[in-house]
Amino acid sequence: MLAWHVHGSWMNAFVRGRHTYLLPKLAEGGPWGLGRAGRPWPDNVLDVDADELGDTEVDIVVLQRPEEIDRAEKLLGRRPGRDVPAVFVEHNTPLGDVPDSRHPLAGQSDIPVIHVTHFNQLVWDTGDAPVMVIPHGVPDPGELYTGTEERAAVVINEPIRRGRRTGTDLLPAFCRAAPVDVFGMGLDGLNEHTGVAGDRLRPIGDLPLGDLHRELASRRLYLHTARWTSLGLSLLEAMHLGMPVVALATTEAAVTVPREAGLVATDVGALTTMIRRLIEDPDLARSAGKAAREHALATHGLEAFLHNWDTLFGRVMA
Repeated sequence: MLAWHVHGSWMNAFVRGRHTYLLPKLAEGGPWGLGRAGRPWPDNVLDVDADELGDTEVDIVVLQRPEEIDRAEKLLGRRPGRDVPAVFVEHNTPLGDVPDSRHPLAGQSDIPVIHVTHFNQLVWDTGDAPVMVIPHGVPDPGELYTGTEERAAVVINEPIRRGRRTGTDLLPAFCRAAPVDVFGMGLDGLNEHTGVAGDRLRPIGDLPLGDLHRELASRRLYLHTARWTSLGLSLLEAMHLGMPVVALATTEAAVTVPREAGLVATDVGALTTMIRRLIEDPDLARSAGKAAREHALATHGLEAFLHNWDTLFGRVMA
C-alpha cells in the first residue's frame, strides 16, 4: 500500500501490520518525501523513490491530505478511488466554521473517510461520503512509570504558533500548581511567551520516542492541555506508561480518560487542585496511573487497531 509519512506517531502504530507499506521518499525530504526518516520500523516499511511509483504495484492508497489525491494520480498514473482503491484518514478536527465545517471529501462516494475519533466524525460534515471510525491504538511501551520527579509533563508541538488550540495560555496557571516540563517541537521562546521563567517551566525539546517515554514516566503526572485537537497520541502513550492524567475535558479526551485515572474537567481551578494532590500524594498518583494503563490497554491497544484496519482494507479492496 502507498502512504505518505505525515503523522509520525500514528504511522508508528499503523505500519506494525502485516502489509507492505510504501512511503514516498525524495532527496530533499520534506512533507512529500520524508520516507521512513530513520524510524525504527519493521522491514516491511519501504522507502520508494517517488519517480518509480508508476512502475510499482500498489493495491490501495491511504490518503491523509486532500492534495494527495492528485499527487497520487500523477505518480501512479491511476486515480485513487476510481482506478485504485483508496481510503482517507482524517486526523484533525476542523479549523473552520464549526460545527458547519464541510469536509473536503464530502459529497463523493469513491473514497471512505476514516476518522480517528468519534469526536471527529461528530463535528465534521462529510455529506454522503462513506464514513467510519477506527480509534487510535499505540504500541505498548510498557509500564515504565516511576513518578520520582515532582513535576508535570506536557507534550505540545509548536505551542507558541498554535496558542489557544494547544492550551499554551493555560501553562502559567498550571505552573503555579506544580513545575511543568514541556516536550515537543518548536519550544524556543516558550518561557518568554508565557511569562513563566526559570525552573517552573522547562522546555525540554523533541526526543526520540524511547527517550521520550522514559522521560515522561519519571514525571509525577501527565498534563493534557489541548483545547482543540483530535486526540493527542502522547496522551494514550502516557496512559500506557502508567501515568496519572490531568486533562481538559475537550474533544475526544473527555471520553478517553476514566475517572479513576486522574481528572478530566473544564474547570481550571479543579485541574490545578488535582495537580497539587498528585504531586503531594505519590501513592494516589501510582494508583491512578495503574487505572490509566489498564484502560488504555483495553481500549487503545495495537492489536485491535490493526485488526480494524485489516477489516476495512478487506471491504474496500473487495
